[in-house]
Amino acid sequence: MSPRGFEFLEHTSDVYVRAYGRDLAEAFEEAGKALFAVLVRNAEVSEPKREVEVTARGYDRMSLLYDWLERLLLVFQLEKLVASDVRVLRIAEESGELVVRGRAVGEDYSPQKHVPGIDVKSPTYWLMEVNEGPGGVELKFVLDI
Repeated sequence: MSPRGFEFLEHTSDVYVRAYGRDLAEAFEEAGKALFAVLVRNAEVSEPKREVEVTARGYDRMSLLYDWLERLLLVFQLEKLVASDVRVLRIAEESGELVVRGRAVGEDYSPQKHVPGIDVKSPTYWLMEVNEGPGGVELKFVLDI
């Protein structure tokens, strides 16, 4: 497995994603980048003009991933930010729950610059996996479209 990245897997009706990294933070960053790649076909061309802080919480790694993706989706839907980079600053246990703190970095959506992708309704728990091993961390999840 290469150190980090994401790919789209076969699925009959939704978007199935595999994101991976050397650790949980890198895998979560790649999951966020995959989400924006679905929403905007050329999200990577967004310039780092604005940052939005993102905090997600969960009782385990799967619920943390779900909340992370849901909050990044809200950044796109409500803030109109097209992120070319997603950064995880910290993943830690706080008061008995897991918390990820990060930033979505990019620019405001522009119909002249950005190519619309697929409308994502929400992340799902369907086929969700969080696998940690000596080669790193692999995440799998489905986005409901």
